Amino acid sequence: MGAHNSLDDVLEEDMHHWYSKFMKESPSGLITLFELKTILQMNGMTEEASSYVDQIFVTFDMDGDGYIDFVEYIAAISLLLKGGINQKLKWYFKLFDQDGNGKIDKDELETIFQAIQDITRCYDVPPEEIVTLVYEKIDVHGEGELTLEEFISGARDHPDITDMLAKMMDLTNVLEIIIRGQQYNAVKLDL
Repeated sequence: MGAHNSLDDVLEEDMHHWYSKFMKESPSGLITLFELKTILQMNGMTEEASSYVDQIFVTFDMDGDGYIDFVEYIAAISLLLKGGINQKLKWYFKLFDQDGNGKIDKDELETIFQAIQDITRCYDVPPEEIVTLVYEKIDVHGEGELTLEEFISGARDHPDITDMLAKMMDLTNVLEIIIRGQQYNAVKLDL
């Protein structure tokens, strides 16, 4: 695999290349949650960060079989790199809705934002302040929870919220590790 200028260039490569890479890194043709955490070097992360990766895994394991197969792998990368705003907002909602009840409450949102900060090591704004801002702007009924429709329409009505979510949820660094896979890990081991 040659050098790439961007993740977009990587995604545009032919499917044969992607399939070969996927099979090289996951000879079984499936990625388990444990393997994903190993690829992402999750050793020493907080419980919240580990839970966040669990939730990412669940959202990309579209058929719920406990594995990410090649189709799910490509769909995940494509969504994160090329997905439209509605697609991404739906994915964010699914990721935030940890208990799967169709609503996001403040605790779920705060837990995810704390986990993101633990992974990125970026603690600029406390998670509770982010949650307060989100709910002040988009919880129009003041119920303390958001449905998918409220979340999408509220985020779309407030570009500052959409931009903040896009920056916080930017998984480019995670994709870089996955795309570079064993190559990345091998380089780190050589250091």
